[in-house]
Amino acid sequence: MTSKTAPSTLSFLTGGIAAQAVKDSFKKFHPKLLVKNPVMFVVAVGSLMTTVIVVQEPSAFNLQITLWLWFTVLFANFAEAVAEGRGKAQAEALRKNRSQLVARLKTLAGERSVPATQLKKGDHVICETGDVIPADGVIIDGIASVDESAITGESAPVVRESGDDRSSVTGGTKVLSDRIVVRVSSEPGSSFLDRIISLVEGSKRQKTPNEVALTILLSALTIIFLLVVATLPAYVQYAELASGQTGGALTSLPVLVALLVCLIPTTIGGLLSAVGISGMDRLIRKNVIATSGRAAEAAGDVDVLLLDKTGTITLGNRMAANFFPADGIQPRYLADAAQLSSLADETPEGRSIVVLAKERYQLRGRDVSEVAGHFVPFSAHTRMSGVDIPKEGSGEIERSIRKGSADAIKKLIAGLGGSFPKELQTVVDEIARKGSTPLVVAENALVLGVIELKDIVKGGIKERFLQLRQMGIKTVMITGDNPLTAAAIAAEAGVDDFIAEARPEDKLKRIRDEQANGRLVGMIGDGTNDAPALAQADVGIAMNSGTQAAREAGNMVDLDSNPTKLIEVVETGKQLLMTRGALTTFSIANDVAKYFAIIPAMVGGLYAASPDSPGPLSVLNIMQLSSPQSAILSAVIFNALIIIALIPLALRGVQYRAIGADAVLWRNLLIYGIGGMVVPFVGIKLIDIIITALRIL
Repeated sequence: MTSKTAPSTLSFLTGGIAAQAVKDSFKKFHPKLLVKNPVMFVVAVGSLMTTVIVVQEPSAFNLQITLWLWFTVLFANFAEAVAEGRGKAQAEALRKNRSQLVARLKTLAGERSVPATQLKKGDHVICETGDVIPADGVIIDGIASVDESAITGESAPVVRESGDDRSSVTGGTKVLSDRIVVRVSSEPGSSFLDRIISLVEGSKRQKTPNEVALTILLSALTIIFLLVVATLPAYVQYAELASGQTGGALTSLPVLVALLVCLIPTTIGGLLSAVGISGMDRLIRKNVIATSGRAAEAAGDVDVLLLDKTGTITLGNRMAANFFPADGIQPRYLADAAQLSSLADETPEGRSIVVLAKERYQLRGRDVSEVAGHFVPFSAHTRMSGVDIPKEGSGEIERSIRKGSADAIKKLIAGLGGSFPKELQTVVDEIARKGSTPLVVAENALVLGVIELKDIVKGGIKERFLQLRQMGIKTVMITGDNPLTAAAIAAEAGVDDFIAEARPEDKLKRIRDEQANGRLVGMIGDGTNDAPALAQADVGIAMNSGTQAAREAGNMVDLDSNPTKLIEVVETGKQLLMTRGALTTFSIANDVAKYFAIIPAMVGGLYAASPDSPGPLSVLNIMQLSSPQSAILSAVIFNALIIIALIPLALRGVQYRAIGADAVLWRNLLIYGIGGMVVPFVGIKLIDIIITALRIL
């Protein structure tokens, strides 16, 4: 799985997902499933009651009311089934990678073949070139190149070896070379891939705290409206007796059920589960597995982000930033010599020197084959590399160029009878004080100058941190650099704070201090030493390429092992909360609008001067609906169809913007509050016109 862009609005209609969702929608009529959604359970009970009435006293009006009430439940089931179906489609793709494998179990007598499903935690298995790793585990012996594309979607193999932070392996991945011995770390059915499949399918998704709280609120509103509707016939009966009228109001059971269903928050009740599932789905599409819905929701409420400097804020590899020539040396000549010495250097640092020379002085990046010389590779013993270029037409060395650490070059120059310029020593010291790395370039016995290698802050990262700051999120950089270097990078990156010379206990202490002040903390890590902090953080994202301890400690796993993913996770969590809030606002506003359709239809005839004239309550019929029956049926139809219309928004999510909570509130009120009242007025009126034109009543 590679990272994907947001799905299109109608993507849920493709790939057979909609067809399967229709089948699953009917299965969800089971009472055990319906009762989990109190609002829709009440609608289903009301639908059942009107069905009994239709059987006893058939009428076209009651039949249509009943059918659309059942459609309301069906559409809510469909919304949830579509959200689950997208996850099941992804899970099926993962399940194909979990075919019946045979493992080579290591025993005291040697080894024997057993089904992978029989492996237990603590078993040792042998994997060689071409073998599929049968279970999650830790390499205890050997080193191998592993293809993890079945899990991450990344085609480039990774190296896994015993004894370091890259020792964990995942069941279903493939050994491309060498031999390893793996100690199984999971019981059957609880492997990383098993957990991913369960989470992707949504089969083990638990409601988040906010979702539970909203469900309680919706249930309370439902009970209140149920009491109101239950007492309405008594009021109407009293009003009819007081006015000396009979038959001035519609209070049959189907009409009362229709009123109840239109007034309770059925829209958000029908979409609430889909919003939660789709939030998890959006994380999965970013190749992040949340081990709980609580983690996905907490990401949206994070106040403080702890980010490692290397790889997250900076590129992670030190890159050439400047050339400092010695006195009497032209900058272009220094750059040319540095480029020549780096042509065979395939490290990011070496390639960056070639690029910098090309960009600064238009020196064409020559191919290694063009240089008729002998390249000297870097070694830990000499701490330098370079190239020896012979004089044309003879084997005598004309140019011996070396680049390396200041100490190594000093020693080389001293051995050749040269001297190290004092002014360059000052440059070397200044570069080192800034936290950058100085590389000295020399040709024969002459020192040409210094190259500054520095950890480059990622492009656009400062703007990302500014967006987080606008949302009220504080960013804290974690680095092992000295305070001076840390302060310089923090200022360049635009983070709010930093921890220099950080140790594992420093990270843990900072997280606890922030939480003690009532803040939610997010963190990302990959090593065993990050495990305590990941476990303590409210949102702990572990790298899939990291240790088993880190993956177990965090409540999210980034399959791409991309340290910057934490920012995307926060944005996804914010989007989840914004979507739920927007749909809740829209749903409540809907109910206000539908009040003006059904109430005038029910009691508009009360206190009328004559049976043929409208009563004073008819003034509430501001939509000028054609008849009471048409008004009630139009409201019920709209109440059902709006659920279907909002499924794309629930799955896609409200467009995310880095704005504060107050701005989000006003945006919801203006767009989804006012819109939630306007849309029903237009929709119900259009349906009324269609009903009247078709004469279906």
